[in-house]
Order: sequence, then structure tokens, then C-alpha cells
Amino acid sequence: MTERLYAACDPYDHESLLTDAEREVLWGLRRVLDEQAHPLLAEHWDRAEFPTALMAPLHELDLMAPPALTADGAEPRGLYHAFRVFELARTDASLATYYTGQAGLFRTAVREGGTAEQVARWDPEITSWRMRGVFALTEPDHGSDVAGGLATTATRTGDTWVLDGAKRWIGTATFSEYLAVFARDTADGQVKGFLVRTDAPGVQMDVIPNKAALRMVQNAHITLTGVEVTEEYRLGNCTSFRDVSRMLRRMRSDVAWIAAGVQAGAYEAALRYTTERTQFGRPVAGFQLVQEKLARILGNITGCLGLLTRLSVQQDTGVYRDEDSALAKSWCAARMRESVALAREVCGGNGITLDTDVARFFADAEAIYSYEGTHEINSLIVGRAITGLSAFTH
Repeated sequence: MTERLYAACDPYDHESLLTDAEREVLWGLRRVLDEQAHPLLAEHWDRAEFPTALMAPLHELDLMAPPALTADGAEPRGLYHAFRVFELARTDASLATYYTGQAGLFRTAVREGGTAEQVARWDPEITSWRMRGVFALTEPDHGSDVAGGLATTATRTGDTWVLDGAKRWIGTATFSEYLAVFARDTADGQVKGFLVRTDAPGVQMDVIPNKAALRMVQNAHITLTGVEVTEEYRLGNCTSFRDVSRMLRRMRSDVAWIAAGVQAGAYEAALRYTTERTQFGRPVAGFQLVQEKLARILGNITGCLGLLTRLSVQQDTGVYRDEDSALAKSWCAARMRESVALAREVCGGNGITLDTDVARFFADAEAIYSYEGTHEINSLIVGRAITGLSAFTH
């Protein structure tokens, strides 16, 4: 296969680091996104509804464990997983958020927090989407300070745990069967992880309305009142917030890849519009100031791809450090914010409509900029690693 997936937005050809088999899987995803997903996006974003008709086509692609990449028990490379996120986000941030909620957050919660027996039992169910779940950490009153402030409680009586509390901003929870809930053990004060069925008595979920970003994602406010969970569904290797942090350092780079993909989607949409739109008798793309803005966006994307491909290669060797994923998320999200604003700008007044695609990327970028650690929190993680001094307040 000689045709490149990202010829328009990857001038340094980071794509060449993928194998032919990996690129073939991504081409299959591209076809579904272009043919089935893209025609639905503007209408569903405007209505703040998730296009549930896309769930089955996305699940059937078997992207978490593609047969072509898992022969003889092999694990797909982290770089493949990263470009899968990039491809999804290049089409739509909500689709990327939906998919990584399962493939990144929920799967990582089980693989990192579960015992060997739990992973062997549940991971095949998760990769096939037969077991659908989400990561429920953030609370109504605790986001950036959740490490010390987490207020949801877990009380053990025999082989049963009783959970009480609330979680907020939990994306696509209403489409899931399980919540990976993190709660503070009333006996020792440590944070434990649990798999809670969404239809369990005492679980109430309400979709958060009136959002201006990621409108298709059905973020939920979840109330847990006397919810019983058996010991069998406690994640056995999650016994403190240190274990949750281990999950986060593995997942945070996915959000950085979403930020890169959103820039690619916005850039390609802006390039398409400016080459087709004429003003003063010539294509808008022929004006110097427009070209400068397009060049700046492409530079941002290229810088992000360089940082992120190196990070993914490093993680494939087993190196996971908080400061690496935090730097990637904060820097790429900041570049994304500039890129989507420039993309909207070069599309003029039409850039605020959903017809050009850039408005969707522009609005959705604001949510990505804040979730999975704000710019400030991630900067403090990096600063602590640089200086050896913690600037977090206590």
C-alpha cells in the first residue's frame, strides 16, 4: 500500500513508523468514518445526541485486538493504538472520546487495577465490546483535587461493599453496563476500585444538559446510594490512589493524541474551505495572511506528532512517567486551542456554522483542553519533575 493516510497533515511522515498491517487496519477505520460517521455529525452535534447507529460499525472493526495485529498472541503496538485515537479525533472528538472511554479508560482500569484472574476473565470481553464500561473518578466537588478530596465511600461488610457518593462528567455512562468506580475505604482511608453495574439498585444517572463542547457525548451525573458490590467485583490490584495514578499516566497520552487529531481535522477542513472559497476573484487560500495561518496550524500539528510518536515509542518499551504524559497533554492541548481558532478564523463567518466542520472542532477543543488534567495541573506535574519541588497546594 503506497497511499498515505495523513499526507495532508503529516509532512514529516510520522505515519511511516506504522507497519503496513497497522495502516491497513486504520484504512478500514477511515472508510467507516468517512462513509458512515461524517454524514451524521453536524445534525447529531446540533441536537446534542450521540449517533448510536455508529456503535455497531465501530465495534465490528475489532480495533482493540485486530486479527491482523494479534497473530500468535501478539499485542498491538502502542503506536498503532495512538494513531487509532488520532484517526478517530481527526473525524470527531466525541467519537474519539466515546471509543477511548472503553478502549483506554475502562480497559486500563481493569488491566492495571485487576488481578491476573480478573484481567484474564474481563479483558477479552472488553476488547470485543461484550462488556462495556466507563471510568468513574471525577466527582461534583472534586476534579483537580480528587487525589486527596475523593469523597465517595466504600464500606465493607463480609464479602459485600456498600458504595455511597456521586460522580460527575462520566462520558457515555448511560450507554454502558459497568462503571469503574473509585471510592475511599472507610476502614483504612485508601482509595479502592470497583466494577459497578449501571442497573444496580441505588445507581442513578442523569445526563448533564446545556454543554457547549462535546455535545454528542452523553456525560452523566451519577449518584450512588447504598450500592452493593461483591468482593468479586473489587479491582484487586487497586488499593490506593497510587494505583489510580498509575492508570492515569497510561491514559493521559490518549487525550494528547485526541488533541493532535482534532487539529488535523480542523486543518484539513480549513484547507478544503479556503481552496474552494473565492473572494476578490481568487481562492481565499491564495492570500498571504491565510497561508501564514495555515502554515502555523500545520507547524502545531507537526510538533505534536513529533512529541507524541516519540512518547508512544518510549511507552512501548515500558517507560511510563507522569511528567511525560502530563507534558504531552498540556502542550498539545495548548497547540490545539490555537490551531482550531486559526482554522475557524480563516473560514470567516462560515466558520461558525457546522457546515464547514471547523466550528465543531473549535467548540469541542475547549472540553479536551480541560479534561484528563487541566493545563495548570499537568504543568505542575511537569514542574515537580523539573525542580524536585511540589507546588501543589495541600
